[in-house]
Amino acid sequence: MNTSEEFQALKRLSAQVGSDPSLVQAAGGNTSIKQDGVMWIKASGTWLQDALAKDIFVPLDLAALSKALHEDSPDCESCLPFVRQDLNMLGLRPSIETSVHGLMSQNVVLHVHCVNSIAWAIREDAAQQLSQRLQAFNWSFIPYARPGLQLARAISQNLKPNSNVMVLQNHGLAVAADTVDATEALLHQVVAVVQCELKDTPRPDIAALEVYCLNTDYRPASHVISHVPALDSRALEQGCAQVFYPDHVVFLGVSIPTDIQSNAPAVAIPGKGMLIRKDAKPSIEPMLRCLGDVFLRTTADATLRPLNATEIDQLVNWDAEKYRQTLKQP
Repeated sequence: MNTSEEFQALKRLSAQVGSDPSLVQAAGGNTSIKQDGVMWIKASGTWLQDALAKDIFVPLDLAALSKALHEDSPDCESCLPFVRQDLNMLGLRPSIETSVHGLMSQNVVLHVHCVNSIAWAIREDAAQQLSQRLQAFNWSFIPYARPGLQLARAISQNLKPNSNVMVLQNHGLAVAADTVDATEALLHQVVAVVQCELKDTPRPDIAALEVYCLNTDYRPASHVISHVPALDSRALEQGCAQVFYPDHVVFLGVSIPTDIQSNAPAVAIPGKGMLIRKDAKPSIEPMLRCLGDVFLRTTADATLRPLNATEIDQLVNWDAEKYRQTLKQP
């Protein structure tokens, strides 16, 4: 395992970022560092918040990865051929978003699912709105593409020279610099300028939800913001019926039902709040909270861009995501 001071600093920053639900939710987001010909990147299905407690980083041959990305190789879909198995003692699999990190030239890359940047990135006029806010940065807007080879191609075609900030449409934010400290500072600077006006948080009717849960396998969601998808009219109409970013469809499905008989991992009780199956995966509530956070930051006049049927199908039937779903989490 890499024992350099910079790598240890990355682990500390990863745990810090991974514990902030406004930046990362469950197994989402990833970080990396390039050192001595190796790119260490968060493993698929692991949680950034565990970076100090567990070995969650996978080593890749940086030269081989860079060459394959330049050549648009099909191996960039999984990036498995580039893993340094001699250093990969736990047999981990690289993040499904490895291409984001490999195509940025800087030593350190943070990719987060910042709820403020997502609230802008799901708008039809996302590029225009962000250009006003990020004009002081060397940034690039990347049209939506499924993570993996498709995203690698989209980045290759749209990444401006020396960009250190990327906004991925309907997805998230990536920032990069040559040191961990500089990357952390850049993240805070970008997050500060993409802050959205926050609507008042509606309050769930916990007593009514408890009645709904009697003699069922459901419980009320634990966090007040997790209830927003059932309480905010736009979140209920669009957020529960459509998909706006990859992790939503991966963890919550293509829609959130309002029928408790559906046996779905989460159910919206309109005007009351959200219910979660007692045996649901630990990722479900963080993803509900993310959805609530995003829609608390959308304005009534904004036209939103949901993922279309083809984009959703590419995620649902993607082997990399099927693998991630099989991993057990605490």
